[in-house]
Amino acid sequence: MKVIAVLNQKGGSGKTTIATHLARGLQLQGHSVLLVDSDRQGSARDWRAVDEDNPVTVIGLDRPTLDKDLKGITDHDYVVIDGSPQATNQALSAIKAADFVLIPVQPSPYDLWATSDLVDLVKQRIEMTNDKLKAAFLVSRAIQNTNIGKDVITVLDGYELPIFNSRIVQRVGYPNSAALGKTVFETESANSNAVQEMTALVNEVKSFLDEE
Repeated sequence: MKVIAVLNQKGGSGKTTIATHLARGLQLQGHSVLLVDSDRQGSARDWRAVDEDNPVTVIGLDRPTLDKDLKGITDHDYVVIDGSPQATNQALSAIKAADFVLIPVQPSPYDLWATSDLVDLVKQRIEMTNDKLKAAFLVSRAIQNTNIGKDVITVLDGYELPIFNSRIVQRVGYPNSAALGKTVFETESANSNAVQEMTALVNEVKSFLDEE
């Protein structure tokens, strides 16, 4: 079982959108997946409750004992954690539970600088686990038809963590599908840009984990 924690202590980075799509995308590729909502606001749980036919199993574990609580769960190929914002103890627990930490960041220097505390926690855990924990940045909510500025990439490079090739663009399809309790995998055609970029993300996550 692989545990993927989608974390960023700054709100608005698209964590829940990415976590729900990762869970569903992995499921569509034939994997058994559990989505863990560790945010007390319960966004992923609310998403799941909208559609009673939603095939993704979601549970709420919004306490700083997440790493211990997950030890009893072993019957899934993947566990995806939708991280909570601005909750250091819960973020640390999610990091302890994870095999891989995905850090979505908006393409703005201000948002990137705000991730420094989380990056420090992740790096400490990487060192403690002798590099068993993996982590990477994902540029999220990028504005369509604009270039990601060199200054943003420079800031990311300064954190000395990998940067995913995948990019998640800000599209109306994401909130529209969420309002229905679905993902773009259900609401858009297979060749749509949203489906293609989320599929690329799922594949890159799997490839990254398989490099062990």
